[in-house]
Amino acid sequence: MMLSLRARTVIFDIDGTLCFDGRTIDDRIRTAIHACERAGLTPVFASARPVRDLLPVLGGAFPAATLIGGNGSLVSVDGQVRARAAFDPAGFAALMEAVARYGATYLADGPWDYAYTGPADHPILNRVDQGRLASRIDLADLPEVVKFLVVGASDMTGLAEAGRALGLTVNHHLDEAVIDIAPGATTKWEAVSSLGIGDYVAFGNDINDVELLRHAERAVRVGAHPSLDHVARITVAADPVAVAAEISRLARAAESGPPATTATAGAAREPGTLADTV
Repeated sequence: MMLSLRARTVIFDIDGTLCFDGRTIDDRIRTAIHACERAGLTPVFASARPVRDLLPVLGGAFPAATLIGGNGSLVSVDGQVRARAAFDPAGFAALMEAVARYGATYLADGPWDYAYTGPADHPILNRVDQGRLASRIDLADLPEVVKFLVVGASDMTGLAEAGRALGLTVNHHLDEAVIDIAPGATTKWEAVSSLGIGDYVAFGNDINDVELLRHAERAVRVGAHPSLDHVARITVAADPVAVAAEISRLARAAESGPPATTATAGAAREPGTLADTV
């Protein structure tokens, strides 16, 4: 059965979805995304990374693409980066009290520059400012904080719960031993909605992609993260060949004719299955 889609936007998470080494996107995946563009689909890249750290991974490809960074707290449209969500001073002061209570170390991102207090050999630093585009400065010198990543604490679970109690968006990544904290109800999906994007296809791999995939016309899970079991319609291996093949399917579908008008966004899905096979 030929794949039919109403969506003309494809939203891609980066790490673990398109990028598997923390630094680059495989040429086969890039080629497949370019094929989508030629077929009339618009790529959007949505990541936990700030926009600053998305640019080196994209490596100059897709210069016109909209970028969503910081799990929705930053957007770049037509090359103009802006903060669309930041911690309010009172809420951030309360978060820092919890950080002190649990002896936490962290990476705090402003709209462009960042502050870091963790160990010099932490793996997260392999993803920070790879393009040497920003400056590491003191937390007090950031004009505002749009994203806060805890890289160590005496009780990571306790700190995650403290953040949730403050009304913040908290993603505790047990596999990486980090806690990703965003202001208020900020998510990738919330940023997508604020940009006026309606129907879309989404590719994601982790807990911070749940809402993005939940609202997609076609939701593709890369890998097997259990948090996405009930929102993913399609599951593909965390492998460049498999991901490129699924992206190429979209390009072929877009080339085959006009989008279907009978599909319903958010329709019931079969978690973890390959549906609509060509």
